[in-house]
Amino acid sequence: MNTTSRRSLDDILVRHWIALTLLAWAMVATWYVWHDWNMVRWLSLGDTDDNMRLMQVRAWLAGQPWYDLRNYRLNPPVGFDIHWSRIVDLPIAGLILFFRLFTSNAWAERLACGIAPLIPLSIAMLGVAATVRRLIHPLAWPLGVLFLLGTSATMLMFLPERIDHHGWQLAMLSLTVAGLCDAQGARGGLMVGLASAVSLSIGLEMLPYCAMAGAILTLRWVWERAEAIRLQAYALSLGGGSAIGFAAFASNANYAMRCDALTPVWLSVTVAAGALLFLMARLNPQARGVRIGLAVAAGAVIAAGFVHFFPQCLGRPEGVSPELQKNWLDNVREAKPIYKHPFRLGFPIAALPVVGVIGVILGTWRARRSPMLIGWSAVALFVTFACAMLLWQVRAGPAAQLLAVPGATLLGWIVLPWLLEHRSMPVRIGGTVAAFLIVSGLFAGLIIKYLPVDRPNAYTKRVNGATGSCVRYTVLKALDRYPAQTIFTFTDLGPRLITVTHHDAIAGPYHRNGDAILDVQHAFGRSADEAHAIIRRHGATMLLICPNHSESTNYRARNPGGFYDQLAHGQVPAWLTPLPLPRNSPLRLFKVD
Repeated sequence: MNTTSRRSLDDILVRHWIALTLLAWAMVATWYVWHDWNMVRWLSLGDTDDNMRLMQVRAWLAGQPWYDLRNYRLNPPVGFDIHWSRIVDLPIAGLILFFRLFTSNAWAERLACGIAPLIPLSIAMLGVAATVRRLIHPLAWPLGVLFLLGTSATMLMFLPERIDHHGWQLAMLSLTVAGLCDAQGARGGLMVGLASAVSLSIGLEMLPYCAMAGAILTLRWVWERAEAIRLQAYALSLGGGSAIGFAAFASNANYAMRCDALTPVWLSVTVAAGALLFLMARLNPQARGVRIGLAVAAGAVIAAGFVHFFPQCLGRPEGVSPELQKNWLDNVREAKPIYKHPFRLGFPIAALPVVGVIGVILGTWRARRSPMLIGWSAVALFVTFACAMLLWQVRAGPAAQLLAVPGATLLGWIVLPWLLEHRSMPVRIGGTVAAFLIVSGLFAGLIIKYLPVDRPNAYTKRVNGATGSCVRYTVLKALDRYPAQTIFTFTDLGPRLITVTHHDAIAGPYHRNGDAILDVQHAFGRSADEAHAIIRRHGATMLLICPNHSESTNYRARNPGGFYDQLAHGQVPAWLTPLPLPRNSPLRLFKVD
């Protein structure tokens, strides 16, 4: 490529980066839908939350009021309130209504669930591209987008059928980091505030990141008085955006003083924080010491007010009983620190965040004498915080990998051109490939396959196989040969059962459904007579189990001799009558007398 052509290409990449990023997204989205077509075809909503999300959309399209998020298909007839909002329902419902114009409702749902998760990926890609352009070089954004597409944990949240809200929250996180390093103060503050408000209106999973972003913007103002305009824009957009989000999307149940969603509790915090930060930035005292004092005082007021007015939220936000916390929440694997997980799982998740932290530290050092220092410092603090979050919960992995992309891109921007221009061909080829795999974090997923650590044993394979087989569309759909009724089954099977079949279930793994979860645990763990009483009390007329399902292993391990353990050993009480299912079905179905 001659110099003129190179300059022309560079000019196109610089001037049209938004359009080119969206074009790349369209190509990636098309490829994913094609590659995962079987998942789309069989409505393979692999997570309980994805199934519950579709049920929420179905209920709304069927006429359930906008602010009523009670699901009546679990624990009928009263149902239970879920702590989500309808923000994520909007694109799914819109796609379903669009595809209904051309096909059946069943296929409209399948197509919508395949495409909807890819929509926030476009926002995430734009956020990463903007961050990389601002921090590294206007031409570096394609490398950043490429590294994002290579993330393992992050990209899982955008794949077809992953219709729950995590992809949208990651998209907002991408915009947050882009706003933190934006040289235009008002625009950057506005972006961080609105992204935080939208994320909190969706759910509280990103609350620590939103708080950290606010703290970083406050520190920028403390350090540099000229940052007042950025802090004012952030404060107004955070408080105002949260208020709008609450008014437009908070369910009727979320008007209670609960701690697990954007209720009046957290709305009070965001509005109060926005007001105090705006007032501080408006006063904008000349002395840095005074600004520090104001920031500390504002933080103390917010903390003291929270402790005084909302003491019920000082513990776990779910507010479940001690028994349920011990038997369920404390054992949720994704809520455990990364060091408590097998190396085979933790290493591929942590590799890129570690590379990213090294990259942002290097970037901050390189910018120490330039105007980019404050932007790099803000991103470095945010990325390091995200990496440290892995030591709290492994579910922070997708966010940590996403935020690691700018640091990894800097390392790639430095190392890869040098290797590509090396005079030695082995270095140009082998060195470039090796460097790319290391800097992108992809090396971890490649080498872990060959390391003799934490290999799944026969028991684990059997449990994983049973768990996957029992939620297959064709397996559960066979239950529709029986008239619609309430089926008593495992908590983790409940959402999938009501999504695929016309039957109702008792419980799903949601803390506001806590009493029903305990009833399921008590029924399977206690005596057959107690199980019979609980099942009848819920009006269930059939019992469904999946031998070797991951949840069933807990009942057998914790309650030897209990009702489920007896069933697993072929001891069926007289009040249960086996019902036929298709040959080779992994399920066992009983009529309850």
